[in-house]
Amino acid sequence: MPVSAWTFALARLFAIVAAAVVLGWMTGYLAPTVIVVMSGYIALNFTRLYRLERWLRHRRTEDPPDLSGVWGDIVALVMRIYRRKQYHKRRIVQVFREFRRMTTAVPDGIVVLGAEREIQWFNRNAARLLALRRKVDFGQRIENLVRQPDFVAYLERGDYLLPVLVRAVFDSEVHLSMQVVAYGAGQKLMIVRDVTREIRLESMRKDFVANASHELRSPLTVIAGYVDALAEDTEIDQAWRKPLEEMRRQAERMRAVVDDLIELSKLEATGREAGDEVVDVAGMLSLLRRDVLSRTTHPRDVTLKLDSTARLLGSEPELHSIFSNLITNAIKYTPNDGRVDIRWWTDADGAHFSVADTGVGIAREHIPRITERFYRVDPGRARATGGSGLGLAIVKHALQRHNATLRIDSEPGKGSTFACHFPVRRIYNQTLMAAQ
Repeated sequence: MPVSAWTFALARLFAIVAAAVVLGWMTGYLAPTVIVVMSGYIALNFTRLYRLERWLRHRRTEDPPDLSGVWGDIVALVMRIYRRKQYHKRRIVQVFREFRRMTTAVPDGIVVLGAEREIQWFNRNAARLLALRRKVDFGQRIENLVRQPDFVAYLERGDYLLPVLVRAVFDSEVHLSMQVVAYGAGQKLMIVRDVTREIRLESMRKDFVANASHELRSPLTVIAGYVDALAEDTEIDQAWRKPLEEMRRQAERMRAVVDDLIELSKLEATGREAGDEVVDVAGMLSLLRRDVLSRTTHPRDVTLKLDSTARLLGSEPELHSIFSNLITNAIKYTPNDGRVDIRWWTDADGAHFSVADTGVGIAREHIPRITERFYRVDPGRARATGGSGLGLAIVKHALQRHNATLRIDSEPGKGSTFACHFPVRRIYNQTLMAAQ
């Protein structure tokens, strides 16, 4: 409020008091005159205060009072604050309407959850995908409405890095991908996406690969048999020897790819965990090392360190595939003067297997995708070494069936370390002791 308004008000008050004193002195009634004049002044200001208070209560329907002086400045200040408030309110409403239009246009469902995972807001697509009802379901905990065990476990776990797949409540044929993003003071944003088409395409792809692999096995066997027969025929012209050897090598490579595809298809088709067959890991690794040393070419040093004789509970063919693929990869990408160290040990966290090499190494950006099928860090080099690009994909799926994880540490030019970590309950000795 400007200082001049207060100066004018004080000057007017002083003038009124002075006039009352002069008038009282002239009439001989100084005290009564001053009291009457000041009472009138107070009554005037009280009336203005009443008008201001009444207008503040009914400002939506009444015009502001026409007041002068300080009271007029107060009315003007209140009007500016009120107009500013109205502007921000209209702006907030406009932003909220734009947000609602935006979320309606988004093909995914969006649900805002509170600190107790109660529903605070959801868009139209979320209502459609999760069968939510407006107003009725506000305030309800999301797990009370989406009663999928996998989803409830996902919420309780608190690890929201990856989405969880569930089936829709209204149709078991509809697959939903649900991911939670934490923000603010305990609040969460849940994104729901219909991935039925992707799931079906993935299922069709797996079926096609499995069927094609089985169909290719028989003709490849016939072709390889005839190529072998021709290569061993002493009457074949020497000019055909080299092409026949190349044909045999390529046939073997194709047969290896088909076998890997069939194995991977079997692993993907089996959703349950691996069995409880007792597997002698130490003996298996000793045989694998012996097979490596029997090859014509291999790294100069191939060591095996067995810090434990513990056996695992699982599938022997799948465990053999895991260890064989990792050791074969290390041998394949390590030069002849290099080193490969194989280790097996146990501790309080479980059982562990690792293969460390001094090979070419892997750049950091490739590591997250290296277990994808047919993914190659260096396609040219992989073709030269005869790799199918399926070995690590098989390792990943076989480890998942054994509740195990794969960790990859690598640096280009210095080598790589692939480590498999099995939980305690997969160790035969520990499981036996716990049962007793």
